[in-house]
Amino acid sequence: MRLHTVEGFVVFDLDDCPMNAGGTRLAPDVTEREGALLARAMTYKFAVLHAEVGGAKGCVRGGPEEHDDLMLRYCDEIRPLVESARFLTGPDMGTSEADFAPLRPPAARDAVVTAIVDGVPFEDLLTGFGVAVAAEATVGSLDGRTVALEGFGKVGGGVAREVVRRGGRVVAVSTVHGCVVDPAGLDVELLWGLRAEHGDRFLDHLGRDVRPAEQLFDVEADVLVPGARTGVIDRARAESLAVRAVVPAANVPYAAGAPELLQARGIRAQADFVANAGAVIGYRSPVGSTPAQVLANVERRVVALVDEAFIDPRGPFAGACAAAARFFSTWREDPIPPPPLA
Repeated sequence: MRLHTVEGFVVFDLDDCPMNAGGTRLAPDVTEREGALLARAMTYKFAVLHAEVGGAKGCVRGGPEEHDDLMLRYCDEIRPLVESARFLTGPDMGTSEADFAPLRPPAARDAVVTAIVDGVPFEDLLTGFGVAVAAEATVGSLDGRTVALEGFGKVGGGVAREVVRRGGRVVAVSTVHGCVVDPAGLDVELLWGLRAEHGDRFLDHLGRDVRPAEQLFDVEADVLVPGARTGVIDRARAESLAVRAVVPAANVPYAAGAPELLQARGIRAQADFVANAGAVIGYRSPVGSTPAQVLANVERRVVALVDEAFIDPRGPFAGACAAAARFFSTWREDPIPPPPLA
């Protein structure tokens, strides 16, 4: 659906579904193809969580200098869709929960998922927490394990903190401006402080060699966390990665054929719509839940999803897709659309 008050669009993965949900992405170069893939990932995420909801995605083209004006106009235009539950949306790349305050009823504005915990919006903490939980469930334990992290924004920083809390080491971090590597482990709290001051250029202030961003994918680590745009793990990268597992923070990181190649090499390719489901689980928590209760529920649900996916001999990505298809068939006559692959 093309928008009129801003340059952008809303993509619905299931044309005839009365309730659809997914985040809104603001970026100068977001494409309709990207939006369609992200909406498909949401369909799969809701399916593995046993929710009768279709995937959707809002996409607005623009930069940070126009952010406030664009989001005000966007929220005003999509209000009828939100009020009818045709399109329920929230933050994604380039947006935050505060951008959607005009669309939230008072009770929702006070909900636990909109709270600030340790200076971080709780919904971002939930996603990062869930990714770390998925990583631990995928490799058995994060204690003593090494993690390479693509992106250190609102979600990636949360992943890093939770990895360290569970005994792991973040040995590489990349942003759009470069990559830093330290096999002994990077100081995550230092990274947090520098990013708050310098944005994505914070790597330049570490006093370390800053490598090209793509060299993150050459780092040897136990876990790789893709955390940026779609399709970063293509077939060539799947054949060269030196990791034990891929546990995505971002949606649709795999290109077609990549999960199968990773599985053949003995690398556990976790499904993005399982690993990053923490925020959706949090939004669906019982009213009145405390932050601790929400986090406990996220951990329980994510571990169960990872365990279910591992039952499939074709690997966790295929197992998660099969789990989504099984639930989808209980409420739709048509088969689930093909998996979200770039």
